[in-house]
Amino acid sequence: MHGPEILTRYLSAMGPADKNGVRWQYHSRSDRHSKVGCWGVAFDLLRTSSLMQSHAASGKVILGVNHEMRDYGTGRKKDLDLVIARPNGDVPAKGPTFKSLVEQYQIVLTAEEQSMLDGLPDMPVAPVGAVLVALEAKACMTAHVKSLPRLYDELNSSHLCVHGASVQALAIAYVQVNHAETFISPIINSKDIARGLDPEISVHKQPADTQRVLNKVAEIPRRSNNKGTGFDAIGVTVLDLVNDGSPVTLFEAPPAPQRGDHFHYGSMIVRMANEYDATFAHI
Repeated sequence: MHGPEILTRYLSAMGPADKNGVRWQYHSRSDRHSKVGCWGVAFDLLRTSSLMQSHAASGKVILGVNHEMRDYGTGRKKDLDLVIARPNGDVPAKGPTFKSLVEQYQIVLTAEEQSMLDGLPDMPVAPVGAVLVALEAKACMTAHVKSLPRLYDELNSSHLCVHGASVQALAIAYVQVNHAETFISPIINSKDIARGLDPEISVHKQPADTQRVLNKVAEIPRRSNNKGTGFDAIGVTVLDLVNDGSPVTLFEAPPAPQRGDHFHYGSMIVRMANEYDATFAHI
């Protein structure tokens, strides 16, 4: 699986400047962590599911980016980071595709990852018909305990909206948790750094803060069939991200989910590939 490494490599580089002219690796008001995180999930999912590859090669599926889903029963709306769906009408002959998002998002791939991507069928970014897979990424980088209600509520509303729109759609949550002991918050520090002042450094209580987030993620409903309520899979990547320009790395020791755990990134990909193959073999 390559998604977590692609994400850490991407977040190691500075993003665009905020309104004060300060550049950050992570900013809670930016979607760079979620869009590239979801691109990596789609990359690994496409590599793992031979049926999805067949559907992509035959033009049966497309990508939707920042797609608005609407719960049919309640009218609730939710913007999903990325969806894999049936096309809604004719697909434009020219336009962005799954592969072209690498350049658009400025994702850096290794030679091995680029070779893997070159060997996969492409998917156009096009108007969405029936959603097959809906991806939602959320991050908890600092103020872990304070962030838990928001994290839970935003993820819980996501799967309710996805399955309110289509009970067959596979809803995936990808949660990114920061295990660094210190963090420089853009919300607290942007104005001061722009004025040349030293930043205020937030201190985390690790590994307790990471464990608290993982415990909350475990409370989010999950379903084992399309008659239940909850996400079809949840994956967690634990990062060391100080947000000071230093390289971002994966934290893979406990309490990070271990290989074989339900929330391990690889377990999420394998489960979703199997569910996709079983659920959508008829399309």
